[in-house]
Amino acid sequence: MDDLSYWLALHKASGIGPATFSQLFKHYSSPRLLFDSPETLTQLDLSPVQRNAVQKAIQEPDWKAVEQELLWAEAAENHILLLTQTDYPELLKQIHSPPPLLFIKGQVSVLNEIQLAMVGSRNPSIDGHETAWQFAHHLAQQGMVITSGMALGIDAQSHYGALKANGKSIAVAGTGLDRIYPARHKELAWQLIEQGAIVSEYPLGIGPMKGNFPQRNRIISGLSVGTLVVEAALKSGSLITAYSALEQAREVFAIPGSIHNPLSRGCHQLIKSGAKLVETAEDILEELASLMLASRISPSADSGSSSQTIDSQLTQTRDSNPLLPKIQQKILKNLAYNPISVDALTIRSGLSVAEINANLVLLEVDDYIQSHPGGMISLKSN
Repeated sequence: MDDLSYWLALHKASGIGPATFSQLFKHYSSPRLLFDSPETLTQLDLSPVQRNAVQKAIQEPDWKAVEQELLWAEAAENHILLLTQTDYPELLKQIHSPPPLLFIKGQVSVLNEIQLAMVGSRNPSIDGHETAWQFAHHLAQQGMVITSGMALGIDAQSHYGALKANGKSIAVAGTGLDRIYPARHKELAWQLIEQGAIVSEYPLGIGPMKGNFPQRNRIISGLSVGTLVVEAALKSGSLITAYSALEQAREVFAIPGSIHNPLSRGCHQLIKSGAKLVETAEDILEELASLMLASRISPSADSGSSSQTIDSQLTQTRDSNPLLPKIQQKILKNLAYNPISVDALTIRSGLSVAEINANLVLLEVDDYIQSHPGGMISLKSN
């Protein structure tokens, strides 16, 4: 067996994390030395729990699971990278507790290109939905790789915006790469594999466990020179990613929003804490200009984000009350906390002015929306 087989056997074992692997990488030029001479573990600075975990892995390796992962890696688009290999993403090596192994579907080389992480709510407003797509589209046109988590909402729109620009995008998964989560993103996953990559630190067979997703957020920010938060509540995984970026000494950007929108409060908190307020994609390009120049990426002279129409596949996914009539649900899906005119709502929703006006009164009585001066309307804030 080659060295990778032994490393995979250790990686499959429970209780052996990045800190333990760091010690093993430093001490053993080949993991075979460890398997052949387990008594040498006493020379490492390991806790009793760590040492016991390694000893158990040596005594009871799951060679069948290792064989399955090696077979998986034989497919043209599948790869397994060790932290010690030269192709391992350089920025990710610099973070605290980098993943000892990475499973990759797609292009390995894209992991070392300049990336911007984009994160936000899984249930965004229509404004956040459009903003994520537009920013990602514009930045990808300028050559930046857009990295996110393939979740519903802002993550998905960030990927779609980059891919529509014929750019590159990376998704960091919270599961093993033998499954797609959420399942509805299978088509998106194949587009990512063709135009970028899907990455995971988790072995094959690992499902969507709750604790995996906060853990994987450090990889999203760790791969990237900066993190852009589009919309986020005060308690959200997006803020975990942003704070990981700050700990990793990376740039953090946040888009401000309406004070009435609960999904703006996380962004406003980040801005108060020192994140850079951005209003256009060009703000980010200017901030990262030196890095862009070093990679021979030339920011466009066109300031502002792309205004291209979003495809029908990017339909807003905000939940509304299923007990409401469908026409009222459609109105709510196309409203946000920023006030807009009825004319703008007709364009967004495809409904007639008469249809909208007939239902606005009912929605306002039921406390779903509120009126503003000048005939403007918005969702009602809590």
